[in-house]
Amino acid sequence: MLPKTFTSSPCYRYYLKVTLLLALTLTPLLFGCDKVKERPVLRIGFMNCNNEQETLQRFLPLTRYLSRKVGVDFVAVPVDAHDLENRFKTGEFSFTHTNSLLYVILRENYNLELIASEKRGRFGSRTAGAIIARKGSGIEKLGDIRGKRMAFGPMLAPTGYLAEYDLMLRAGLDPERDLGYYAIPSGSFKHEKVIYGVLFGQFDVAAAPALDLELMAREGKISPDDFVILAQSPVIPYCTFGAAKGADPKIVAQVRRALLELKPTDTVEIDGERVKVLKSAWIDGYEELLDSDYNPIRDMARRVNMPPYQKY
Repeated sequence: MLPKTFTSSPCYRYYLKVTLLLALTLTPLLFGCDKVKERPVLRIGFMNCNNEQETLQRFLPLTRYLSRKVGVDFVAVPVDAHDLENRFKTGEFSFTHTNSLLYVILRENYNLELIASEKRGRFGSRTAGAIIARKGSGIEKLGDIRGKRMAFGPMLAPTGYLAEYDLMLRAGLDPERDLGYYAIPSGSFKHEKVIYGVLFGQFDVAAAPALDLELMAREGKISPDDFVILAQSPVIPYCTFGAAKGADPKIVAQVRRALLELKPTDTVEIDGERVKVLKSAWIDGYEELLDSDYNPIRDMARRVNMPPYQKY
């Protein structure tokens, strides 16, 4: 125990001040290290194209790349197209990667901000929908599809359903009345299924994305000579990155910059292996588009009476 005379001295008061100052300085270092190292954790909703496993395999490297470039811990979340809007409106996702029709829906209903559009294939950041028949089937023009069996891709697919349905309406054909039958194949790889369905005679005609025809031909799965293109839509934007209305503008700008600067040589490490980000995602890069570039999709959706403009 210190003498009373010492505890009341100026030296002791100075000693207390120094001790308190050291305590205040060292406490964050000793107990707050984890807090200092914390980074924002934000979820990106990636629309499933075929299945969750494929979606994660494709886009986990891209998610890691964005985390490294932006300084945010992004989490890739695969989500089915028909569930994405409901989950987005709850605030689950700060960013989205969807097809262009879903971008229009989320933009109209929740003011989703456009970040960048994906580039893939000969049309770059755009693509088209086509109506095809098997060569030699006797179906040579669009009017010949009356009474025929037709396969569509998923209903929310801009170039696997929307564009082709619109092509028919603008040609004076009502798919609900003029087709003998139409169907949407179940399960994964629906776009490939409709193309194979025509090739092997299960359907007479199909709604086929021009990009899928291009890729399947490049991979040797089909030959372009197997089909007749009865009609093709105008080109429209391809898959799109968007940001929720409340997302941090600084982070949004950093994500946009990171996507636009992404090069074929950029890599990340996944499970101890160095992989190329763009190659893993099956894309050629990203391009900055204007929201007005999506107006042709809006016009199609209005004519076809589809979200976000459906009247009944």
